[in-house]
Amino acid sequence: MANGGPVEHGYPHLDTVRESITALYKRLSYDTIQLFATSVAPVDVAFCDTDDLHLGAQRVARELVRHYRLPEARMVVGFREMTHAASVELAAGPEYFVELNDRFRTHRRDIGAALAHEVMHVYLHRLGLSFPGTRENEILTDTAATYLGAGWLLLDAYREDAASSQKLGYLTPEEFGYVLAKRAQLFGEDPSVWFTSAQAYSAFAEGRVRARRDEREPPLTAAGWAGRRRYARDRRHAQDLRAASPGAGVPSGVPYVFTPEGRGPLRVSFPCPTCHQRIRVPVRGRVRARCGLCRTVLECDT
Repeated sequence: MANGGPVEHGYPHLDTVRESITALYKRLSYDTIQLFATSVAPVDVAFCDTDDLHLGAQRVARELVRHYRLPEARMVVGFREMTHAASVELAAGPEYFVELNDRFRTHRRDIGAALAHEVMHVYLHRLGLSFPGTRENEILTDTAATYLGAGWLLLDAYREDAASSQKLGYLTPEEFGYVLAKRAQLFGEDPSVWFTSAQAYSAFAEGRVRARRDEREPPLTAAGWAGRRRYARDRRHAQDLRAASPGAGVPSGVPYVFTPEGRGPLRVSFPCPTCHQRIRVPVRGRVRARCGLCRTVLECDT
C-alpha cells in the first residue's frame, strides 16, 4: 500500500501480468471464466461512514465471496496496525481470518478494494494456483481479481495529487488499467463509469491504449504499416536462414518467432492477444487461427 509515498507507474510487471492471464485460462478454462462476465457492482460493495465498521466489512466480504463463487468460505474481518493494506490467513477453511490496516477505519470507501485482493488469495489457494516468489504471486492475485471482475475496486482506490497519494495492490495503475481493458474487451463492459477517482480513469485510459497494441501486432492483419513492413523483412531473413536455429534472424523486442519445420513450411509463433498463449501457424499468407485456450479467432497474414 502506497500511503503518501511515491507511486510506481508504467509496465514493469507486464510479463508476469500476461503469464497470470494465461495461467487463469489454463487452470479455470474458457467456460469458467465466462461465468465472471458481470463485475462486482458498486452498490454491492458501497461503504459509507455511517455504516457499522465491522458489520459493513463483513457484508462486503460476503459479497466478494459470492462473486468469486466461494460458497463454503466464511471471512472474519478484523483491523490492526500493520505496514501492508491487509493480510489473510490461508488455512484449510471454511473460515478465513482477514486483517485490514487500521487506516481503513477512517477510509471505509476502500475496504472493498482491500478485500477484493484478500478474498482472491483464498480463491487461488483453493484452486491450487500460485507462482513461485511472493512478488510474482501477489501480481497473480491482483491480475486474477481484476480479470475476474473485482479489481476495478483496486484501481479506483488509487488517488494522487501534489500533497498526498494512495494506491493499493502490487500492479501499477497503468497495469491495472491494462488488465481491466483486456476484461472490458472480452465482456464488452465499460468499467470507467464506476470510477470515483479521476486518476483511476486516466490510468485505465492509458492501460487501454497498451492493451489495444496487443491486437495490432504482426502477423495479425490489424497490424499497422510499420509493423507489417518489419514483419516482412524478418520473414525474408528467416526464410534465408532456414537451416539456422529457431528464431534466427528475428531481432529482440518483437512478439513473433519464426521456426523451421524440417523440410516443411516455415512457421511463426506469436501470443494470442486475449490470453497470451502462444499460437503457431504456417507461414503461407492469409490464415485464420483459433486459439485453443480462449477460443479467440484471429485473422493473420503470415
